[in-house]
Amino acid sequence: MTPDQRFEAGFALHQQGRIPEAERIYAEVLRAAPRHFGALHLLGVIALQMRQYERALEWLSKSISVDRKYAPAHNNLGYALWALKRHDEAVASYSKAIALDRNYAEAYNNRGNAQNDLGRLREALSNFDKAIQLKPDYANAHSNRGTVLKGMKRYGEALASYDKAIELRPDFSGAYSNRGDVLNILNRPVEALESIEKAIALDPNYAEAHYNRGNALNLLGQKEAALESYARALALRPDYADVYYNSGLVQESLGRPIDALASFDKGMALNPAIEYLQGKRLLARMRLCEWADFDTETATLAARVTRAEKAVTPFDLMAVIDSTPLHKQAAYTALSGSVRAEETSLPPLAMANVGQVSGHKIRIGYFSADFHDHATAYLTAELFELHDKSKFEIIAFSMGPDSTGAMRSRLVDAFDDFIDVRKMTNIDTVRLARERRIDIAVDLMGDTLNSRPEIFAHRAAPVQVSYLGYPGTMACDFMDYIADPIVIPPEQRSLYSEKVAYISGSYQVNDRKRAISDRPALRSELGLPQTGFVFSCFNNIHKLTPATFTGWMRILGKVDASVLWLVVNNATAGDNLRREAERRGIAGDRLVFAKNEPLASHLARIRAADLFLDTLPYNAHTTTSDALWSGLPVITRIGESFPARVAASLLTAVGLTELITTTQEDYESLAVALAHDAHRLGEIRQKLARNLPIAPLFDTPAFTRQIEALYARMHERHAKGLRPDHLLAE
Repeated sequence: MTPDQRFEAGFALHQQGRIPEAERIYAEVLRAAPRHFGALHLLGVIALQMRQYERALEWLSKSISVDRKYAPAHNNLGYALWALKRHDEAVASYSKAIALDRNYAEAYNNRGNAQNDLGRLREALSNFDKAIQLKPDYANAHSNRGTVLKGMKRYGEALASYDKAIELRPDFSGAYSNRGDVLNILNRPVEALESIEKAIALDPNYAEAHYNRGNALNLLGQKEAALESYARALALRPDYADVYYNSGLVQESLGRPIDALASFDKGMALNPAIEYLQGKRLLARMRLCEWADFDTETATLAARVTRAEKAVTPFDLMAVIDSTPLHKQAAYTALSGSVRAEETSLPPLAMANVGQVSGHKIRIGYFSADFHDHATAYLTAELFELHDKSKFEIIAFSMGPDSTGAMRSRLVDAFDDFIDVRKMTNIDTVRLARERRIDIAVDLMGDTLNSRPEIFAHRAAPVQVSYLGYPGTMACDFMDYIADPIVIPPEQRSLYSEKVAYISGSYQVNDRKRAISDRPALRSELGLPQTGFVFSCFNNIHKLTPATFTGWMRILGKVDASVLWLVVNNATAGDNLRREAERRGIAGDRLVFAKNEPLASHLARIRAADLFLDTLPYNAHTTTSDALWSGLPVITRIGESFPARVAASLLTAVGLTELITTTQEDYESLAVALAHDAHRLGEIRQKLARNLPIAPLFDTPAFTRQIEALYARMHERHAKGLRPDHLLAE
């Protein structure tokens, strides 16, 4: 039997699915004819089928050296290179296949996949369109087209492509799963779950579908069920690093920091390049006060941020590094892969209301996911109530949960209109804002959880302001800003992409209606000693860095019988802090831990402390206001960046600049001096009590008039065709 005849026998077995026998025969053919193209090529195909991509690369390269004009060989070589993540080389191989056969739909489709992985979305879309033109019933190409459209954030078109793929192939589990993924992105989890369940019914062992199911259940608030779906995905695919990341986020939201850290650790071990994973892992460790290698970790994060890698969210970075340039770079990088990639058919926003400065109310749209029991709501509620409704119409665009409770009711009553846009796409939300002729859109979120910067990237309003929720620059060209000369001194304005609109006093608005419980907080009930000095800090524990803690331990060491009172909500963090104290020569029982309390009770118990010690690089923000409102003095060390300067701003606005320090030595010395001088501390407390009724920090009516004046000037500049510029409160 000739080599060709033997090859034909092997090929027949191959077609019957008898792979090992076919492989054996192809090998025999090559022993007789080492340059037999068919045997070389099909051994490469078998290696592809067995997912042995390096072997496939070897066989296919040999086959092409024999015959360079066989288009399928180049296509298959491209697939091997793509599977090995050598995407540029894969594109080159697919291009050779297409050059040999201009009607090769599969090669266009495969080249589109490789270009999509390279982030060349427009080229990928063009290739999928060409594949579909050549082969209109090509279900895979329709599904892949949906995936690239999803990457371009053209979600409606992506859904249409997935629907077409399913129409052509009703058993296409991948299309059902990917369709569900888009519906999750659109915050339509009920529809997403329905689509994903179909994918799982078609293929119960489809790991990605179980992952997407977990995401839908998480959006529905069914977090335990979400974790079960993630566990199923990992059972099917133990190397699925993204699942570990999302599992960690859910466990974190459930108050399970140990489980969250374990999930983040596993994700890091599998794929440290997952966006923001390293930062989330570090913050999870900080919530447990596990500080081993903290300096190395932060240095690595800084280096990755400098290289424009998405290693940490901008907001998480603020907790560990005090650097405005790094914060700006992190924000720019975060937006570059989302907002700047989004495409839309929306026309540019016209110069709305030009020449109409008078004669109608200025319409302010406040956008937030935190219109409920949240720190932002605790600060802003009275501002919304005090707006001059004869001059301003204020509309809430709520992007967060449809919550109930007294705060939500109060906020709904404060606005002229309260619109729930949770389930609306970014583009539809922009359309709605434009239809409502919003003059000024105020983003109360910035780069925080559940924010939607795409809304502002597409211009919901002619003037857009980033305020309060995010203490830093958004590093974009579509936001103005409101701040004060402390948090953004004039010499730092060049570090911000926004123009700065200055409020005199403090940029932070406050609600004077924050109730303090009438029930006295007794030290004995709080676990505090009856005598001795009580230092305190009620910040979230992840803001506590090793350097700050070391300084606190030096303070305790110089003040006999003093204790440090902290809010610690997990036993592991408490145990770790006590060990860290003992390593620094301080008995662990000098740390006293409290749990979270309802706001009114918390404000009452604050009064049991003698002095509040602030954190750096992320100060106490709302927490400083809470302490001052309750009559507790706060010592801060001012830093470089916005989040490191907020406490100084608040202290200035309440007339206690003597509690602002600039060096660690001065910070510690002041704390020790006040602990040893009851008379001096008493005078500061009395001064705070006198200032509270008249201080700018808690003069909400005056703040409201200032911010309204700034809004009016912003609107006036726009109406005159002038670009945004720095503004000073008059």
